[in-house]
Amino acid sequence: MQEALKEAVKAFREDEVPVGGVIVYKDKIIARGYNQIERLKDPTAHAEMIAITSAASYLGTKWLNGVSLYVTIEPCSMCAGAMVLARIENLFFGASDPKTGACGSIVNIANHKKLNHRIKVTKGILESECSALLKEFFKQKRKKLN
Repeated sequence: MQEALKEAVKAFREDEVPVGGVIVYKDKIIARGYNQIERLKDPTAHAEMIAITSAASYLGTKWLNGVSLYVTIEPCSMCAGAMVLARIENLFFGASDPKTGACGSIVNIANHKKLNHRIKVTKGILESECSALLKEFFKQKRKKLN
């Protein structure tokens, strides 16, 4: 999760919502991503989506069997759906997202009984550090507005 936090700091420095993620396969980081929505003018440029695309390219397959995704905040419905489609095995996330979280907070796409794949989810990894970075980002955003 420390590496995912480093990715989130990159987003923070670029004035993006500070979310970062890494994908691990066989004890090695094979992909990294951080939010780049503003930079790329792309609403799908979430940390998880960038990392998933990179991991699929690295492994040369659309199926990410046996990989673990570490991300600083609970994935949204788009990202959780992509994780299910990619067949990611494990998800570890830091802060829960009570507004858009799709891995247990609002909905649970990661473990929906009607879908053909389920993800093992572990939440609360370095939760206070992940949450603090997000809170600081939005605190600074509010200051700029006032």
